[in-house]
Amino acid sequence: MKLYDTAIVGGGIAGYTAALTSKNLLLDYIWFGEDAFGEKLRLAEKVTNFPSVQGSGAQFAARLEEQMRAENLTLTPKRIDGIYRTGDYFTLSSGGELSLARTVILATGVEAGGCLPGEKQFLGKGVSYCAVCDGALYRGKTVAALLSSPKFEDEVLYLAKFAKTVFCVTRYHGSRLAGENITCIEKRPVAVEGEERVRRLVLEDGSLQVDGVFFLKNSPPPDALAFGVETEGGYVKVDRTLATNLAGLFAAGDITGRPFQYAKAAGEGCVAAHSVRLFLRENIKK
Repeated sequence: MKLYDTAIVGGGIAGYTAALTSKNLLLDYIWFGEDAFGEKLRLAEKVTNFPSVQGSGAQFAARLEEQMRAENLTLTPKRIDGIYRTGDYFTLSSGGELSLARTVILATGVEAGGCLPGEKQFLGKGVSYCAVCDGALYRGKTVAALLSSPKFEDEVLYLAKFAKTVFCVTRYHGSRLAGENITCIEKRPVAVEGEERVRRLVLEDGSLQVDGVFFLKNSPPPDALAFGVETEGGYVKVDRTLATNLAGLFAAGDITGRPFQYAKAAGEGCVAAHSVRLFLRENIKK
């Protein structure tokens, strides 16, 4: 299995800039993300906080795509669901597929709304962020899937192949999901409860008895994604070089905290890539 110099996780501005800088620094990198630049940028009515850019988010994204093609940058369309330090390198998992890298730049952004009470407590005890990874564990059981976007509906259909019942709790209206064992609910989730394992998903006006809860969203909590990384106030704690408490793991963009600005994300993506090169020189003698 190929061992990359760095794996960049996140398709937004921070991840893109880290990939662009890594290419210019002649690093052997792989860039993971589900969508280059992200839906949030494309839907922005006007971008006013990035030097030389005037116009809508869609226009900004089009200019970035043009540069991406000219620079021959490739986005690997995978959602990373786990990052683990294993000896002198990191193992990254995506639905059971593995990639290896000497360093990682975490640039996944942050999910609005934070975590529900009990979400982190029951991680690995009935709470999961990956249907493909853990769906088969709930064969014949009852699960709830909390969706932040319609793009995750395919994962609900995947869960329905194994589970006896899937309660699909959406943050949006008009879900078209259908199936004999799928029940769609448009209610606000309040908490995850249980004893040793998950037993209930509490909603605003009642609760569901479940064996597991799948949080299907763009960005899982960083400490649930990268095992052992230190966080503060829900953000990854970094120093001036954007290094985390784990040697070789760097973070950039919204995941490091406010301000949530494209200019800040781009700057941190650049700094993180330079920090990776210095780390490799000092530790790998590259």
